[in-house]
Amino acid sequence: MLKSMNLRVDVFSGAEVAPFIPELARLRMAVFREWPYLYEGSLEYETHYLAKFMNLPESTLVVVRDGERVVGASTALPLAQAEVEFREPFIKAGLNPQDWYYFGESVLEPAYRGRGLGVAFFHHREARALELGYRRATFCAVERPAEHPLRPADYVPLDAFWQRRGFSKRPDLVCQFTWRDLGQPQETPKPMVFWVKHL
Repeated sequence: MLKSMNLRVDVFSGAEVAPFIPELARLRMAVFREWPYLYEGSLEYETHYLAKFMNLPESTLVVVRDGERVVGASTALPLAQAEVEFREPFIKAGLNPQDWYYFGESVLEPAYRGRGLGVAFFHHREARALELGYRRATFCAVERPAEHPLRPADYVPLDAFWQRRGFSKRPDLVCQFTWRDLGQPQETPKPMVFWVKHL
């Protein structure tokens, strides 16, 4: 457990995740509405998506609380147990998903950004991966056109932050994941590019 001012950072797994699912669903829906995801989510889908973490002993949930309120969270699980869309690029590239620990979302309320919590998310997930015997970690991020009309003028990509964490971009590892953008009538596929690190 890490304490910083009134903030606590704790790590949970498996069935311990259950009490946090409603708050994690709320956070995902709020944060992923922002650029670059522009995600129009539903509580029903979020709850279903997050329920899998309860049933996986090797899952990881890092939770940030301000007092008793959840203000940030980050997830991870074995790539072999992630959605098939995430596994396929590795299989096609001749990489065994069993060798990789997959870092899911990191979501943090805007008021709590810039306090080192993003670094803590990576630190705790990497430590958990090593504890479970994994030596390779990966995550993926959406790629949006530079000229997208909803791209904020002051947007700074996270590439440099991820590179400082020791991750390398792999443009050859790309999956397509589908969701509905804000203001759009239907779901459309988006390219997600993977980043990798040897732990």
